[in-house]
Amino acid sequence: MLTLKLLRERPDFVVERLAVKNFDASAIVGKILEQDRLRRQYQTELDSTLADLKAMSKEIGRYMKEGKNAEAEAAKAGVAALKERSKDLEIKMEECQKAQNELLVLLPNIPADNVPPGKSAEDNVVVRMGGEIPDLPENAVPHWDLASRYSLIDFDLGVKLTGAGFPVYKGRGARLQRALIQYFLDFNTKAGYLEIEPPVLVNEASGFGTGQIPDKEGQMYYVPQDRFYLVPTAEVPVTNIYRDCILSESDFPIKMTAYTPCFRREAGSYGKDVRGLNRLHQFDKVEIVQISLPEASERALNEMVLHVERLVNSLDLPYRIVRLCGGDMSFTSAITYDFEVYSAAQKRWLEVSSVSNFASYQANRLKLRYKDAEGRISPAHTLNGSSLALPRILAALLENNQTPDGILIPKVLQEYTRFVKID
Repeated sequence: MLTLKLLRERPDFVVERLAVKNFDASAIVGKILEQDRLRRQYQTELDSTLADLKAMSKEIGRYMKEGKNAEAEAAKAGVAALKERSKDLEIKMEECQKAQNELLVLLPNIPADNVPPGKSAEDNVVVRMGGEIPDLPENAVPHWDLASRYSLIDFDLGVKLTGAGFPVYKGRGARLQRALIQYFLDFNTKAGYLEIEPPVLVNEASGFGTGQIPDKEGQMYYVPQDRFYLVPTAEVPVTNIYRDCILSESDFPIKMTAYTPCFRREAGSYGKDVRGLNRLHQFDKVEIVQISLPEASERALNEMVLHVERLVNSLDLPYRIVRLCGGDMSFTSAITYDFEVYSAAQKRWLEVSSVSNFASYQANRLKLRYKDAEGRISPAHTLNGSSLALPRILAALLENNQTPDGILIPKVLQEYTRFVKID
């Protein structure tokens, strides 16, 4: 969440930078500043009213001592009127504060200076590429056909049990899925990330803290009886561990990793992009989260990007890293790098990770702060990334490693799967 201080001091800057996200903030910023002006006006009136109330209360005591009963009664009536006025002003101030807060959460995060302008994924900037695109035989097939041929994933059974987008992994498919989760967690913990096993249901405060509410509540599955949300990503519960906390400088950096199933309604998704594992309502993902000092968050972001790159590289998958343009970024992100792996059978790039720096945006909502050596309290910075999301990784692994004799398993996974080939 952007701060009122920033909007007061640099309203034109906020409007200009949010335009990079194709977001016209001028009207909202104007309304926020008007509510702030009114609130401060009411505060000035309240201060004056309370001062008059204090003075008049003293007058009542003096009148009573002097036996001036008529004057005392008149002063009491004046005190009663001032009390009513003060209550009215307090209510108006609360209304302004509420309106102001409701408007503040409608403003997305300000993009970093190096975020390129643009409206869609076509305007993203490729930072670098790695790995080699395999030369598959002419009869190569997409992963949904391979999953059926080798009895790895049953999409029809998922439809029977729940609906489209809820696949059932079976046999070696289930074991490969579990192997990927364990390998990703081991890779992250060896790099110093503390493993967390969080709940997969969160409350509204948690959804608000990381910015899913009110921006994306329509994309989350909701349990109305308890007002809980199924997590769209482990980012939500893991980052919220430090909600309403004041940390010390010595606590940083905080590095956490977690595996969770993730649940997303994906409303409006259709066409070829939803075939097979390309877009699911329930999927597995391993997440990394960092909480950083502000001056160290850019370095932390670069570190996380390199970490995910090494992980993708270890799977021998062709990949590219893209810096998202303003129009393709999330509501809460200040800068995001996406990792995409090449699906040789589908002949397209598949997103498998987003690594983002949120700067102080989430921390302001979370009230996640730290105290420096001088005792000053400031918001920390939060970052997260997929390390990795499994469905499209699994799709690319199946497709890119298919041979006439079966599907080869990358060397780094063989100690986890206990088999070297699916045939």
